[in-house]
Amino acid sequence: MSPPVIAIDGPAASGKSSTAAAVAAALGYAHLDSGALYRGVTILALELGAPPEPEAILRSAEARGLTLHYDGRAFEVYLAGEPLGERLRTAEVTSAVSAVSALPAVREWINARLRGLVRPDRPVVLDGRDIGTAVFPDAPLKVFLTASPEVRARRRLQQRNEDASSARVEAEARILKARDEADSKRPTAPLRKAQDAHLLDTSDLTFEEQVGRIVAWAAHPGLPKIGG
Repeated sequence: MSPPVIAIDGPAASGKSSTAAAVAAALGYAHLDSGALYRGVTILALELGAPPEPEAILRSAEARGLTLHYDGRAFEVYLAGEPLGERLRTAEVTSAVSAVSALPAVREWINARLRGLVRPDRPVVLDGRDIGTAVFPDAPLKVFLTASPEVRARRRLQQRNEDASSARVEAEARILKARDEADSKRPTAPLRKAQDAHLLDTSDLTFEEQVGRIVAWAAHPGLPKIGG
């Protein structure tokens, strides 16, 4: 039986988390941002100093209770009983998370926890980079969300309330292109579209339009019809 999962994958700054949260709210599903847990692990890696051994990172995660708690709407990352909140989104964490998330032992540890959070009575919209290819390859609905590097760069700068001039957009787009290449070529769980995933290029779509398309695709016989 297929797990009650909508898998939304895509490159950095493609709007996966915000889109997944809106889709989950529309359908009455829980939202699970896998990237947030990777960022939590990255915080521990940074505290240990570079280059930390994967085993040391995971020992710290276990000892300090790095986990996801469900608040009735979404899963939040907690460390030592406290939510990490905005600590997950600092520039330092953002610059380091790609390297940490490429570690095979880290991915195995996180994937096991993601799978353990999904159950028949709690359908989930789960976003990440390999949800439909590695974590839940049998998810009944898979979406690969993307947009041009320039569009993603502009959206990211606006989200940060930073200057979105042409020069800044170009510079940010170069960073995103490099991240895309690194994520696509890494040997462990590379970024790629699952063969049976819907490709959704949002370059020319409003946020409401892209959410609406996924909600419409969710009219799938393998997905529970609850909420929304």
